[in-house]
Amino acid sequence: MALSEAEWRQRLSPAQYEILRREGTERPYSSPLNDEHRAGIFACAGCAQALFSSRTKFESHTGWPSFWTPLERAVGTRADRSFGMVRTEVHCSRCGGHLGHVFDDGPKPTGLRYCMNGLAMTFHPQAA
Repeated sequence: MALSEAEWRQRLSPAQYEILRREGTERPYSSPLNDEHRAGIFACAGCAQALFSSRTKFESHTGWPSFWTPLERAVGTRADRSFGMVRTEVHCSRCGGHLGHVFDDGPKPTGLRYCMNGLAMTFHPQAA
């Protein structure tokens, strides 16, 4: 999904733009999605692609919504060498929006912790 910077700025709030398009990070414990526990899907705030199922969400006590695996083909990763360290950045596979980072300190079955910015996502509750 290719949009101009002006189109992204029009589509997103300033805080969402900073995270999704400029690889920013929200303050820990600032997102309501951190406390979202209903069944449903977490989707990209930039393009609405489904990213994570609530079935894979867990409480990481880090202050950001965390998941042990994404939906199939929903995200991509790349090396992030900012801040003098090497981390694995996670982005939406459709629009390229920055979502957060993945770490190897998560629960079974994957052992991964996809630590996502809540402002980079929206939540769609499962229909009753």
